[in-house]
Amino acid sequence: MNIFVANLDFNFKSEGLKELFEEYGEVSSAKIIMDFGTGKSKGFGFVEMPDDNEAQLAINSLNEHEINGRPIVVKEAKPRS
Repeated sequence: MNIFVANLDFNFKSEGLKELFEEYGEVSSAKIIMDFGTGKSKGFGFVEMPDDNEAQLAINSLNEHEINGRPIVVKEAKPRS
């Protein structure tokens, strides 16, 4: 399952995102989206987890979880329309 994670601290790194989700199961990938022009974080990212049950547990547990004083948004990523 592909998971969308938003409202991240701009200093939060992809490695930290992966570690956060690994508490709930296997993580295939974790990536913070960066601005091409500035090279700075856009404050959101994506996590890929192969097991849908583990992914759903992570979503339920981490949505509105506070990291560095910010409540993060965690939900299933939807394909662009």
